Amino acid sequence: MSTELKRPIRVLVAKVGLDGHDRGAKIIATALRDAGMEVIYTGLRQTPEMVVNAALQEDVDAIGISILSGAHMTVFPKLMQLLRQNEMNDVLLTGGGIIPNDDMLALQQLGVGKLFAPGTNTQDIAAYIKEWVQQNRSF
Repeated sequence: MSTELKRPIRVLVAKVGLDGHDRGAKIIATALRDAGMEVIYTGLRQTPEMVVNAALQEDVDAIGISILSGAHMTVFPKLMQLLRQNEMNDVLLTGGGIIPNDDMLALQQLGVGKLFAPGTNTQDIAAYIKEWVQQNRSF
């Protein structure tokens, strides 16, 4: 059942690891902001622990990870583990980048939300986050 939110959706956008290319993350952050969301961008070279700590402090509804380094099968499971340890089971973990389809499916089976390939329409990403948050968060 979808309900109207009483406040803007809060999304943390992060780059984990040594990947120094953040143009896509900044484009997504801007698109989400333009869609009416509050966006916190952590910048480059974050650890999973830093991301989850920031998400906890900022009381976010969703975390978006931009990953191009090939470390997605390490990064996303670690983030899921940390979210569960911190009882953040109602926070969406989503993201995008260079992630093969088979790996996307395997990560979704671990509880990661939909993952997006390069070139995905930013409005589709914003719509997915809005729908997920409205269906899964209680305010």
